[in-house]
Amino acid sequence: MIFAAVAPIFVIIALGFLLRRTGVLTEEADTSLLRICVNLLYPCLIASSIIGNELLRERVNLWLPPLTGIVLVGLGYLLCYGGGRALRLPGGPGNPQLRTFVFVTALYNYGYTAIPIVQKLFGTKTLGVLFTHNLGVEIALWAGAGLILGRSAASGRDKPLWRHLLSAPVVAILVSLALNALHARQFLPEWLFGGFNMIGAAAIPMALLLTGATLSDFIKEAGFSRSGLQTVATASLLRLALLPLAFIALARWLPCSVELKQVLVVQAAMPSAMFPIILTKHYKGDTAMAVQIVFATTALALLTIPYWINFGLRMAKL
Repeated sequence: MIFAAVAPIFVIIALGFLLRRTGVLTEEADTSLLRICVNLLYPCLIASSIIGNELLRERVNLWLPPLTGIVLVGLGYLLCYGGGRALRLPGGPGNPQLRTFVFVTALYNYGYTAIPIVQKLFGTKTLGVLFTHNLGVEIALWAGAGLILGRSAASGRDKPLWRHLLSAPVVAILVSLALNALHARQFLPEWLFGGFNMIGAAAIPMALLLTGATLSDFIKEAGFSRSGLQTVATASLLRLALLPLAFIALARWLPCSVELKQVLVVQAAMPSAMFPIILTKHYKGDTAMAVQIVFATTALALLTIPYWINFGLRMAKL
């Protein structure tokens, strides 16, 4: 059951990789497709998962899931800093290896990989809780980008934190939560929600295809180095072996809803996220290291995700 939920994700990513390498999905198409995905498809998926979700009318499910996102990413930063120091990665001015290692390893793939697994295993109610959890991850991500990666040479043109946070998906979450609190599902037309469902259903396949294509670009640009094997192995150990224990411990002992426990178990199994590669490049970090960590943890996750979700569900008594 769990492998059946995980395998299609990697199949679609691989298809995106292949489509880029064969020239079917071109780089010129990326910008438009990504804008459609982020500004239309993903918000529709969010709206269809939150509006009408009675779990998200409970106050605890409005503040506790985002708080767990902030805390777990913050813990990841601390543990990965210790791992980077153990590797003796340089972190001074002009040496971004330590900062890149910490940022990329600590951020897990909280969105496009986790969403289809939650959908398949637990359904719409848990998916709504996942989106509120991801609000906290977004805050921790952008705070870490500024505090850990530091400012680039173009720092004067960087948007402030609040501008980064007000992306279309974040606004969609906040608006959907407000409409849900007003019981909008009862008075808005059914055809509107039917449209949200149809459009939102395309969000994940589109995003995963673009993920594969983008990964192909970064691998082609950055390449691989044997000298980085120890760094990649350590990052994989932290991301796929040690950090999941913190998520699962929280799922077991935190007094929270079953749905939040399910979200924590799925997030425990996630590999490193892809978006930090883009931020690493923007902030003049070690892009080659970022690519290697993301590629390695994503490939290994095909094997580790089913194990961690099985283990996590048992430990959390779900």
